[in-house]
Amino acid sequence: MKIAFKTLLICLGLTTAMAATAAQKSDTFTTPNNGKTVVINHIKHASMLIEYEGMRIYVDPVGATVEPKTDYSLMPKANIVLITHEHQDHYDPIALPQLYVPNTAVYANPSVISKTHRGIALHNGDSLIYANDIKIWAVPAYNTTEGREKFHPKGRDNGYILELDGLRIYIAGDTEDIPEMAELKNIDVAFLPCNQPYTMTVEQLERAANIIKPKVLFPYHYSETPIQQVRMRMMGSGIDIRIRDYK
Repeated sequence: MKIAFKTLLICLGLTTAMAATAAQKSDTFTTPNNGKTVVINHIKHASMLIEYEGMRIYVDPVGATVEPKTDYSLMPKANIVLITHEHQDHYDPIALPQLYVPNTAVYANPSVISKTHRGIALHNGDSLIYANDIKIWAVPAYNTTEGREKFHPKGRDNGYILELDGLRIYIAGDTEDIPEMAELKNIDVAFLPCNQPYTMTVEQLERAANIIKPKVLFPYHYSETPIQQVRMRMMGSGIDIRIRDYK
């Protein structure tokens, strides 16, 4: 009984800590090249705002299609928008124009660009230099488990590597632990999805993280997954695992 009681206290402590960290709305990083500041603002599910040197970079901004509702008309306008694919929890045709100014750059997979009629389509493997210190790579994101391939077929959707003054951020999109992850190098910050049947299981996320070996890992797009299991399973991995409210 003493052992069971001690275990219960530890679990309760973890739950309290998880709730506290999930409430944190942003994380700040320093770039390795020139010591510049990058702030990642956690919006929800798969949506985030990355701020760097006065630039505002939105990833998969969605408003009313995912709870809690977000009014992007009240948010700062975008310099860059990255969209991984056309599912309603990643692409919102109502929210997206609310972020536009005349020079907003939109980068997305070809299917989304065919709907927005604005922006540049990036296929898996494409890359671009937005500015000397801002680089973007489109990388594969797809399902591999039998019966799930229909959700995210190979070659259609994107993940992204965003490099800001040498700080490399991997935003995986909707994917499982695909072989191409072994090619990702020097990732400082990774966002990995974790919800069945659409993306990874906890075990798959753990496997992916151990392949990529980011310095900081944010599990995201996790819906009802008991996401605290990721931290518990990966204790001792050397990866800084940060749980934020990406339900």
